[in-house]
Amino acid sequence: MMMKVDEQKARALFERYNQSDSLRKHGASVRGVMRHYAEKLGEDVEYWGIVGLLHDLDYEQYPEQHCAKSAEILREDGYDEAFVHAVVSHGWGLCSDVAPEHMMEKVLYATDELTGLITACAYMRPSKSVMDLEVKSVKKKFKSPAFAAGVDREVIKKGAELLDVELDELIRETILGMREVAEEIGLAGEAVPE
Repeated sequence: MMMKVDEQKARALFERYNQSDSLRKHGASVRGVMRHYAEKLGEDVEYWGIVGLLHDLDYEQYPEQHCAKSAEILREDGYDEAFVHAVVSHGWGLCSDVAPEHMMEKVLYATDELTGLITACAYMRPSKSVMDLEVKSVKKKFKSPAFAAGVDREVIKKGAELLDVELDELIRETILGMREVAEEIGLAGEAVPE
C-alpha cells in the first residue's frame, strides 16, 4: 500500500532544499517523465511524480552525501520506507547500494540521467525545445561521449535493460514525458508564427 502524498507539501520541501534553477527544472523534468510513465502503466500518477520530483532532494546542499541525506530528510518529513527506498534507489551503483526493485524505481533509475541528455539536446536545437526533438537526434548525441559529458550513458543503458526496453523506446517515452512539462522546464521553445 503506497502512502498518500501531498504535492504542495512535496514542492515546498523540494524548494526548501533546492534554490538552483537547473536543479528545480531537473526535478520538474523527472517528475513529468515519472507521471507520464505512471499514466501509461496505470499506476499512481501523483505518487510517481513526487518520487521523481524529490529524487535529488539533497543534491544541492549535500552533494557528498547524495541519497543518504535524502533518506534522512524524507524520514524526518514523514515519508515511509517504501518512498525512501524508491528515491534512494536512483543512485544505485553510484552513491547508493539500494537497487531499484519495483517498476517505478526502474523507471526513475533509467530516466534520471536521460532527462539531462535530452535537455542538453533540446538546448542545441534552433527551437530550444523538446516539442520537435526526435529520438534519432538524441541517439546521435548519446553516441558522442564529449556531448553532455556529465551524463552517465552506462546508467541509461543499464536502466533500459532493467526495464527490458530498447534504448530508442526509453528515449521516446522520456521525450514524451518531458513534453508534458515543457513550459515548466523552459523547453517549450519559441512560438513559431503561422
